Amino acid sequence: MNRHIKKISSYAMIGGMSALLITSLTGCGGSDEQASTQPAEKPAIKKEGATVTIEEKPLGTYKIIDEVPSTTARVILRDENGTERILSQAEIDKLVKEEEAKVDAGTSNLTKNPEEVKESGGMGLAGTIMASMAAGMVGSFLMNKLMNNQNYQQNRRTSYKSPQVYSRSQSSFKKARAGGGFSSTKKSSAPRKSGFFSSKKKASSSRSSFGG
Repeated sequence: MNRHIKKISSYAMIGGMSALLITSLTGCGGSDEQASTQPAEKPAIKKEGATVTIEEKPLGTYKIIDEVPSTTARVILRDENGTERILSQAEIDKLVKEEEAKVDAGTSNLTKNPEEVKESGGMGLAGTIMASMAAGMVGSFLMNKLMNNQNYQQNRRTSYKSPQVYSRSQSSFKKARAGGGFSSTKKSSAPRKSGFFSSKKKASSSRSSFGG
């Protein structure tokens, strides 16, 4: 009688372990399948901050007259009288949204032939902002639409007041990237001694003193 009970309990234990194993394998398979069905993430535009100074020209056109790396995006507008003011985030968002609508409609100067843009007088304020190094931060979604457009790449250069201003801007951003970012805080390069070796050194010196 006891033998039969032991056999039944052994079978029950084996059956329970088998069920547990099957459940575990099913769970693992499900997670692998779920992971494989997840879409790959789309590479994002690298966001760079910049303080951009834009000068208003006659007939409502604009030129970038200065641009330096910074941790945030800031647009300074200088009017025809030389008065400067910082554009608010609401103003920038409104300008970028309007320019995006033009890009979608095919009427933006950013995507037109550079010669055609030159003949029309140049970029408007929104286009000039999106031609600056701050574009990735103030309008990253729009930048995704522009980054592979050849006309846009050429129009960016002509959005600066002179080739010298463009060259100076590129050089300053290259130096900022090479320096590990736009932060002015520098980390110490001197190696720090770990507590373990420090304490070990102290212990050895105490022993030598005792022996001497």
